[in-house]
Amino acid sequence: QVQLVESGGGLVQAGGSLRLSCVVSGRTEESYAIVWIRQAPEKEREFVAGITWSGGDTILGNSVKGRFTISRDTAKKTVYLEMNNLQPEDTAVYYCNSPDGDIRTYQKGGKSGYWGQGTQVTVSS
Repeated sequence: QVQLVESGGGLVQAGGSLRLSCVVSGRTEESYAIVWIRQAPEKEREFVAGITWSGGDTILGNSVKGRFTISRDTAKKTVYLEMNNLQPEDTAVYYCNSPDGDIRTYQKGGKSGYWGQGTQVTVSS
């Protein structure tokens, strides 16, 4: 059974930093990606960042480029989202998702895969 468990959310002031973690278990396919998707109240889901598990190819959403970084630790089966210079508009529930295939295929319109439970990030001004 595939499980994605997020952690690391919290309350931070504007300009601050947080690191989110997504621990992946049960994934046995050869090719899959891990993506971070966020959803703020009354807004649509937004792609934040993604990484191909094997190979480590990464993509960042336009709104977070230059501020966020995605990485993985294969030994710990964990994907990290390092978020710097956080702004109030970054406030959202951040979800970890694992689609099949590589990240570039996903970005072209691949289907979402397994979901984590989400972690709340709140940035105060």
